[in-house]
Amino acid sequence: MTTHKGFDPQAFRAALGTFTTGVTIITTRAQDGEPVGITANSFNSVSLNPPLVLWSLAKNARSLQAFSTSTHWNVHVLAADQEALSGRFARQGEDKFAGLELDESIGKAPLLKDCTARFQCRTAFSYDGGDHVIFVGEVLAYDHGDRPPLVFQSGQYALAARRPREEVRLGATPPPECSYTEDLLGYLLGRAHYQMLHALRQLLDTQALDERSFFILSVLSIRDRLTLDELNAFIAYTGMLATADSMAALEAQHLVALEDDRGEDRYVLTADGREASLRQIALAKAVEEDIAARLGTGDTMALKLLLKRLIANSDPGMPDLWSPR
Repeated sequence: MTTHKGFDPQAFRAALGTFTTGVTIITTRAQDGEPVGITANSFNSVSLNPPLVLWSLAKNARSLQAFSTSTHWNVHVLAADQEALSGRFARQGEDKFAGLELDESIGKAPLLKDCTARFQCRTAFSYDGGDHVIFVGEVLAYDHGDRPPLVFQSGQYALAARRPREEVRLGATPPPECSYTEDLLGYLLGRAHYQMLHALRQLLDTQALDERSFFILSVLSIRDRLTLDELNAFIAYTGMLATADSMAALEAQHLVALEDDRGEDRYVLTADGREASLRQIALAKAVEEDIAARLGTGDTMALKLLLKRLIANSDPGMPDLWSPR
């Protein structure tokens, strides 16, 4: 860690950026009635009794006049899936409110929908804060839901995952003194994978299909007309290769058909195969929804994001199933 004794504005900004904040949109109306809104992460609480909150606005901001002369403004704490909305209100030179549905507000300030929390405020006072003006508002009304918040940290959007007050232990007894522990990433990923797969297997058994068939039909439902080698390029990571015999078994069930393409055998889904694949995917989603309900929306979103990053950073060079041919 480097200690900066002199003042470097960029280094100071970077240091401040390590403090994780939520993301808000502050709205008001100008004197001519024009709606005004900006993205800000300077929002904070001041007092519970009376209920006061604050936020700051740069003195060179175009919206300073509107907020300085208005008596009411609303603070919207954005949900994790509202990153695009944050970006819209952070830009200049466009109608930020175009196409947005608004709720009725106590004051005249626009009140956006579907946020994690909203605070309708009346300006209590404002004061100089260096290169910013700090606005303090009395909260007249508020509401909140259970949607996970959008987070900003070190110049990037992030997701917040809840951390239990006590360490999560998988076992009831302390681990033995060895290098293989429950904190090993491979163990955690493997156990989570096989536990989910165990639940999926039980559902697949009701459809008289095995895991290999699940992978084969899932791939063909996204990208049809594949050779055996092309199909295996997508499923080899599972350790289950499609063979001529396994494909013949699916043909016998009328789930896939073999087509001759200029002397090259290619497999396509039949109508029955597509229906079977849809049933399989529905079963997989049922397993996912059950686990997501236990984790909560925010932790589920954070988990998916981390897994995508892990996949991208450990990819041995597999073809992208969802990319255009």
